[in-house]
Amino acid sequence: MILNLLLGVATIVLCLVLQIALLTRALIYYANHQSALEHASYLRAMVILNGVMLLLMFGNLGQVALWALLFQFLGEFEQYRTAFYHSLVNFATLGYGDIVMSEQRRLLGAIQAMNGVLMVGISTAAFMTTLRDAVKHNSSAWTAKHGKGVRELVDRQD
Repeated sequence: MILNLLLGVATIVLCLVLQIALLTRALIYYANHQSALEHASYLRAMVILNGVMLLLMFGNLGQVALWALLFQFLGEFEQYRTAFYHSLVNFATLGYGDIVMSEQRRLLGAIQAMNGVLMVGISTAAFMTTLRDAVKHNSSAWTAKHGKGVRELVDRQD
């Protein structure tokens, strides 16, 4: 059990480093495109926000890949694609149960699920922050096209 806890914590630390790196990259990407939002079309704003979302998703999928490597290294799965699938199910806390690890290593699945909840939450918070900021930056253009509903929604959130 102690070995599993140590392996799990070490993997979480690696995942956190990856999450911070891609979260930082996503925020830099957004900051570099923020001025374009002032006069961006709805489509252009969605392209910018999709860029942020993709970077955040790559961070989460990278973490899934790290856990899959650990599972394969420990001999839980022969094929990496099976390890990756199992890892993604754990990370997303789906828990299908169609593929299970040995009793000796199943604690790692629960640790990974905790990691996934936290990291997906961080990604969601970062994306919602950029979405809200994009709406604020583009509200005058969007209001001119779509009415005052967008501005009222932003004002209500402040």
